[in-house]
Amino acid sequence: MMTTPVRQGRWSDAITALNTRWHKLALYGFLVIVVAHWAEHIAQAIQIYALGWPVPQARGVLGIPFPWLVSSEWMHYGYAVVMLFGLVVLRHGFHGRSGRWWRIAMWIQVWHHFEHLLLLLQALTGSNILGKPAPTSIIQLVIPRVELHLVYNAIVFVPMLVGMLLHQRPRAAERERMSCACALAAAR
Repeated sequence: MMTTPVRQGRWSDAITALNTRWHKLALYGFLVIVVAHWAEHIAQAIQIYALGWPVPQARGVLGIPFPWLVSSEWMHYGYAVVMLFGLVVLRHGFHGRSGRWWRIAMWIQVWHHFEHLLLLLQALTGSNILGKPAPTSIIQLVIPRVELHLVYNAIVFVPMLVGMLLHQRPRAAERERMSCACALAAAR
């Protein structure tokens, strides 16, 4: 097992730990957050398409008791930041094929984050793109918001998951570069 060079400083020590001895735990914790978010969007889609609820009433699971969550651009932006932070920080533990897939997810999330930043800025300034009645992202000009978030979550989640699966099943050269205990036992 190769060791990762340790840089000086609290943040760099924490990042090193998250990509070495705590990498597996950090990945599973991050996966729980991502899947919980996915569940909210899937619940909202079920409420709209299976139960026939109007879009404003389809608020997912947490949005039912806490309706402000759905309309809060701060909350949506906060999740986009958490997602980007996780993808950026945990990328250092990935190598080879898994690293390539993880970076694909990360760069898609960079765009998704930008779209949420755009939505937040519109909500804060009250000035919406093209005079729309509500904050609107660029891709939302083509794809409605509910469907767009299903698409965004899918196109970030799939390469992230592929990266995690490949990370657990590294080729010999990738295994040599790993500094974490994420790899499953080698085939005998």
